[in-house]
Amino acid sequence: MILFRQMFDAKTWTYTYLLADPITRDAIIIDPVLEQTERDLAVIAEMGVHLRYILETHVHADHITGGGKLRHSTGAKFVAGAGTGLDCADILMAEGDVLAFGNEVIRSISTPGHTDGCTSYAWRNCLFTGDTLLIDACGRTDFQQGSASKLWSSLQKLLAYPNETLVYPAHDYNGRHVSSVAQEKEINPYIAGLDQAAFEKKMQELNLPNPRFIDVAVPGNVQCGEVG
Repeated sequence: MILFRQMFDAKTWTYTYLLADPITRDAIIIDPVLEQTERDLAVIAEMGVHLRYILETHVHADHITGGGKLRHSTGAKFVAGAGTGLDCADILMAEGDVLAFGNEVIRSISTPGHTDGCTSYAWRNCLFTGDTLLIDACGRTDFQQGSASKLWSSLQKLLAYPNETLVYPAHDYNGRHVSSVAQEKEINPYIAGLDQAAFEKKMQELNLPNPRFIDVAVPGNVQCGEVG
């Protein structure tokens, strides 16, 4: 038995994940959204779990994290990748660092490229990939220290996991909830049939508008959501 909940913020197309040990009821949450704090607290109460850690996959440009409010409400520790350099975080995780929640463990994977501090997390047969690896897509590299060459290396690291490994991204814009390593290797247009040079060229040719909330999201997130 596992305790797992995937939640969605329609305004920013963001997935938030709640995982818990069914025996001890210790829990973690990944990528909470500020405006969904009350929802998240209600789900935590409904499931009867104790939030121990709040994990961020990166400094988001599309929403402000709910981690600050959740930390105040629950006493959970705020966790981010070491590459973020967030002074406000309680724990900065480097490559391979492990957090235990009850009898469960989750391990950090340094996956820079979309941002310098991007971190994915491995739990059981699941990868929580943030904006590094999306379903049939990947994170953009044209702001926040973005680097197509670093992102390429990070994608190869994630794709080295077993084919059956499930992929849970931070966003999806087409109503999809989960993918797998095998599926992404087979049909993701940023991966399938591309070498590094072709990938970098494809990323350089993207012409995307800035995220709608970047001017408030990034400053809020470098404060771990401690705003207002």
